[in-house]
Amino acid sequence: MKDHIREYWESQARAHGAGHEASWGDNFAIALEIDTIAKHLADGDTVLDVGCANGFSAFRQLELHRLERLVGVDFAAGMVEAARAAKTARGLDDRVEFRVGDVRALDFPDDAFDVVYTTRVLINLPTWREQVKGIGECLRVTRPGGTVILSEGFWEPLQLLNAMRALARLAPLVEHDFNRYLKKQSLEELLATLGLEYSVDEFSSVYYLGSRFLRELVTDPSAYPGYSNPVNELFYNIEREYSCGGFGIQQAYVIRKGRS
Repeated sequence: MKDHIREYWESQARAHGAGHEASWGDNFAIALEIDTIAKHLADGDTVLDVGCANGFSAFRQLELHRLERLVGVDFAAGMVEAARAAKTARGLDDRVEFRVGDVRALDFPDDAFDVVYTTRVLINLPTWREQVKGIGECLRVTRPGGTVILSEGFWEPLQLLNAMRALARLAPLVEHDFNRYLKKQSLEELLATLGLEYSVDEFSSVYYLGSRFLRELVTDPSAYPGYSNPVNELFYNIEREYSCGGFGIQQAYVIRKGRS
């Protein structure tokens, strides 16, 4: 049976090459995600980017930090080819590497990285059981005392946004057929069971409120292709200064792996 999820991302790699659209058209949400992850990286870190796509975000982290090593993995071979081509074009050395890989079976030894982060990759797995397996792999390859960042889409804020949209008689937002949003409750129960400390960075809440609800009340969204509606940029700039809880589908769980 053909893997429609993998084929979708292979087609995105073919269509967009090195552009941010390969992983997502929403450049403002990507920028917020990059800035959020950057807060948890430091010069000298060894870093694993799981679901690196074409390396667009990884290259930005390399501009922001003097990392000891960065490895990106993605299960779409076309994405990895695009990332390698971009690496060559940028003249980067062997401290940066891109590989084909699967979050459910990472080909690295235990405790290999200071920081491991996912960027909208767990939501491509079809079941919670497989998502748990991916989370476990991210924890396994992170050193004791290191950090795992799960930057993913979540189900509860989708429901909250749709409740708001229903009040204004707007059509509900839906998950793409290649996505299965994580449930915050399930993830938090898992982390509690594992005895792991974590914090949640709702880095996109105001942005989602503006770009997925308010913009449809004050503009004609059909007049602006993709994510070009000027309301998006307005709320992106507000989000960089202020946030409010609950509306951001994209959130980051920042997990500290214990030393024992």
